[in-house]
Amino acid sequence: MQPSASLNARQVCQRLRDAALGVYPLHLVTGTEGQVQVEIGDWRLLLDVDGSQLQHCRHCRSAEGLEWQLDARQRFGTDPVSLLSTWELAQVGRLLQALEMAGTERSDRN
Repeated sequence: MQPSASLNARQVCQRLRDAALGVYPLHLVTGTEGQVQVEIGDWRLLLDVDGSQLQHCRHCRSAEGLEWQLDARQRFGTDPVSLLSTWELAQVGRLLQALEMAGTERSDRN
């Protein structure tokens, strides 16, 4: 059986779940108003956020080069964020907020 050329929503959700559970650390790569790019382990994700509240995952790329992209035409439940439990979603939000605060503290020092 040949490997799939792309990731699916459940695989991306699992990486977000792993961050919530502390299996892989969540690191901020870049951030702008409304979007952040993060690394979870060796995967890179582009996330839509509202403050520290995670809204959607726009794009994900694994270390092997496999990708997942949000498609607005996809049916409900295909955004990895919608597959997270309430606790997992809140935990990822707390991690994003901690990253934002750490970044603000570093900016204040410079």
